[in-house]
Amino acid sequence: MASDARNLTERRAAEDTAGTAAAAAGQPTVAHRARDASPAPPARDGRTREGRPADGLPPAFAAPARVPLPDASGPREATTRLVAHGCWYPSADPAGTQAAFICDRGGVPQLWAGSVDGDDVRLLDSDPDPVREVSWSPDGRWIAYTTAPGGGEHSRVLCVRPDGTGRHILAGAEPGSSAHLGCWAHDGSAVAVTVAVPTGPPAPQDTGAEPAATESAPPAGWPGRDGDAVLLGAPPHTGAVRGLLLPGLTGTAMASGSPYDRHAVPTAGFGDGLSAYLIDPDGVAAPVLLASEKDAATLRVCDLSRDGALALLRRGPRGRREAVVLRTTDGATTCVVPVADGDPWIGRFSPRADTLWLRSNAHREFAVLLAADLDPQAQPRGWSVAAAREDTDLELLQVAHDGGTAVLAWNVRGASEVEILDLYPSSTAAAATGPPRPVPLPHEVVTRIVGAGTRRLVLALSGSQRRPGVWWLPEGVSLLRTPWSSRDEDAVPPGRPPVRPVQLRLTARDGLPLNGWYYRAPGRGSAEPAPCVIHLHGGPEEQERPVLNPLYHEILGRGLDIFAPDVRGSSGYGRSFVDADLGRGRFAALDDVADCAAHAVLAGPADPSRLAVMGRSYGGYLTFASLVWHPDLFRTGVAVCGMSDFATFFEGTEPWIAQSAAHKYGHPDRDRELLHSLSPMSRIDALRAPVLAVHGEHDTNVPPGESEQFVQAARERGLTAELLTLRDEGHDFLRADNRRFFRRSAADWLERHLTG
Repeated sequence: MASDARNLTERRAAEDTAGTAAAAAGQPTVAHRARDASPAPPARDGRTREGRPADGLPPAFAAPARVPLPDASGPREATTRLVAHGCWYPSADPAGTQAAFICDRGGVPQLWAGSVDGDDVRLLDSDPDPVREVSWSPDGRWIAYTTAPGGGEHSRVLCVRPDGTGRHILAGAEPGSSAHLGCWAHDGSAVAVTVAVPTGPPAPQDTGAEPAATESAPPAGWPGRDGDAVLLGAPPHTGAVRGLLLPGLTGTAMASGSPYDRHAVPTAGFGDGLSAYLIDPDGVAAPVLLASEKDAATLRVCDLSRDGALALLRRGPRGRREAVVLRTTDGATTCVVPVADGDPWIGRFSPRADTLWLRSNAHREFAVLLAADLDPQAQPRGWSVAAAREDTDLELLQVAHDGGTAVLAWNVRGASEVEILDLYPSSTAAAATGPPRPVPLPHEVVTRIVGAGTRRLVLALSGSQRRPGVWWLPEGVSLLRTPWSSRDEDAVPPGRPPVRPVQLRLTARDGLPLNGWYYRAPGRGSAEPAPCVIHLHGGPEEQERPVLNPLYHEILGRGLDIFAPDVRGSSGYGRSFVDADLGRGRFAALDDVADCAAHAVLAGPADPSRLAVMGRSYGGYLTFASLVWHPDLFRTGVAVCGMSDFATFFEGTEPWIAQSAAHKYGHPDRDRELLHSLSPMSRIDALRAPVLAVHGEHDTNVPPGESEQFVQAARERGLTAELLTLRDEGHDFLRADNRRFFRRSAADWLERHLTG
């Protein structure tokens, strides 16, 4: 249930396996502690620069207030340091000589900065709240970043000067609100921030009439609700393809029934109010309201034109993302284009705002680089494909500040390939000139690419043999590791190197091709059957990547194999594969788990009598579901932050998460019967295997009650079931002590039930 698969890849790969954590890291406990419910503040009207209500905009939360904080910069080295630490999510200063980044060397992801070619690093915020995103201002004066207070799902946006002074909250300090970071204005005068405030469902009215019957028909615009993987078609992108040009917000230029039909989202009152502001980090100018939407899943400002007249926004639920071009002068929307899931930084304007570059899979199976010439009114004259690959997604896009080059990262069956493309705009269509120049990578996966000064790049890399680290690319030189990133030899404690996985391919029972990565426990013969854990990723649109996962390292050290497959609904294999689990297609995804277990026995080789299933988030749901749909297949299961009943999940999750989840799983009203049939709790009587459920106490994505009710029901039926609740954690476990305790507890459980 993560909002973005890219951030989850970085966080999971950043887990530690050695050293001690800072004392600020929370202590784990098996005792549940109920989370506090903070009352939401009253909603207030959105305001324009002049303070008048914004015409045509729904009610929005009041502009966020600046909250000064005491300086919290730390020493040059953390008091206690993890040898095997991770560094990720870099952002460079204007000169390209310094980088701000997230690092967990102190036991929790915190904000650090240092020279890209020196080992001088400094801790800019010593608070224990985990940091999630970082962005250095174009003028070099401020670093904006997001934190998750208490490790929960609500976040706030802060600013600090590069020397650690001037720290203050920009947005998200109000109880019940959450704030998300957008882009900077190109002169550094303002940063875009989106504020989310729960609106809640409309209050029921007693009319004296009998309740209306539940609508059973699926929402309009949900093609393939049976989950069939059928190609969606790919008409060529030319200037005549007006289906890509959607003037205004009505979407009338797109055919009815399109997979991007905006009427496919839930009805009003089912979600959050999202408001995007431009905020002066110095606190001199009042915040300016850019856009506001009720019942929205996402709203992020991805780019602003140099003169500030245009804004590029990303909005919509998962699987139905849109890029919106907005004129800030009059609030008019000039263009709405479908874009791909994954990395939220979807595109950029050219320096003169006469060209728009987008990473999009509009009317296609795989994401490509789209380009459009914009007329003086910011409406596209036509679209062209500037870069594309066969059966491969464009995963990351970075356009240089001068608009002369683009850096593209392609997802090739889970690994990354990076290339630099020279660009030029013409009078008819923006295009590429010359062949792309490949960038050799020292490790398998790129998680972020940012510009660093003139013709320099900074990249975040992960791999099966290394911790997440930051590398930089000077012009004409190969990638260089920053001195403060972990060395490959420090990836794990000495004595047992990481296992490099082998990719396996199989065919599901209905003929759909599936893929996965098999990890063989050290010391076993090639044909010796071994106990095996089927590990299922979250999302469900995440993708299993060949990156070092300390959880896997712990399990493999107990003599257990791991098969980590991509069942239908995963990303990386085309949009039809992602949509193949929609609605009733989720039953086929449950069959995929059994088919993957069978293939692990045939190709692993795994011992068919010693199989376990485990997963986090959506993978936790699949774990619960697999234990009751295939009760005789698995000897045990470990479900982490998983959903057990869709009805209680929709009642307890964050409103903006419910917006996206309704598209993926079904509407809680219209699809009530389907959701009940897909809920593991509806088949709890079939459970046979012992189960361990793990949850973060502050998880408001998938509330802890989802694990509690499954464990309680299992115990009531005389089965072995345990619940591990981690304090000061949300949906992602971010504190070193908690992560280590979780890994060891899960591995102990699996070892006991598979080898005992």
